Amino acid sequence: MPGRARQKRGMDIPGIYHSWIDWIGDGTGLPDAILHIHAGLAILLAVRLVSRRSLGSFIPFAVVVLAELGNEWLDYLHYGLRVEDTLSDIGNTLFWPLVISMGVRLRPMAHRDRPERGDAEKPPTSSA
Repeated sequence: MPGRARQKRGMDIPGIYHSWIDWIGDGTGLPDAILHIHAGLAILLAVRLVSRRSLGSFIPFAVVVLAELGNEWLDYLHYGLRVEDTLSDIGNTLFWPLVISMGVRLRPMAHRDRPERGDAEKPPTSSA
């Protein structure tokens, strides 16, 4: 059957995924860039809550990276190679989760975690 379009067999997972993504975009009215920002932050916080790992451990951020790579792979399968769009999507999705993870990782100890001046010199009080 030369000249005829090849029929797809099985489920078109990239097509199904993108119809769902289009439905979200149409329902919210938000542009793609904003949806990527929100998705990155939502995944970061959801993984933080489910895994109970600190944002500073980079485990939640790693899951955001994996989710974005999966999203871009499905984009590639559905639309083909679109370098500018791919780089923009990666930047929008990963920027704030990376900033938050780095901030938590590099933050100075909270004031309540630091011993107060002179605490080392004070003997412990007895409760008896």
